[in-house]
Amino acid sequence: MGMLGGWNKWMTDQRRYAAASVGLLLLRLGFGLMMMLGHGLSKLTGFAEKSGEFPDPLGVGNSLSMALAIFAEIGCSILIVLGLATRVAAIPLIITMVVAVFVIHGSDPWPKKEFAMLYLVPFLTLVFTGAGRFSLDAAIFCRCSRENQSL
Repeated sequence: MGMLGGWNKWMTDQRRYAAASVGLLLLRLGFGLMMMLGHGLSKLTGFAEKSGEFPDPLGVGNSLSMALAIFAEIGCSILIVLGLATRVAAIPLIITMVVAVFVIHGSDPWPKKEFAMLYLVPFLTLVFTGAGRFSLDAAIFCRCSRENQSL
């Protein structure tokens, strides 16, 4: 049977679900907080100075483009950290990162695109997986099956 045979017996469906939910919690906290504190907060505090020169890839004006980025990077990041409306909150962040990768850095070499892509992948993942058990989504909408609610 080997080493993995013992592991598979120990990893019941409930434990797998709990482990996956812990992983999703870490993903949400890590990327949500990094996006909010590392990117959104500096845009918000520097809005007056930076908004006139902020890129306008959508043609809506520099200030509105920056406001949309702030909305995604702060507002949606807070929702993701909380695990509230996670799938919906991830969409503006995905759009922001797609614009960064393919429009803002479209002609740049890979190292310039890589950073935005590293944010794109986890937010895209959250659209498919949801927030997991340790979230406000689970607490409010009770998406957990009966056998997993005891975790």
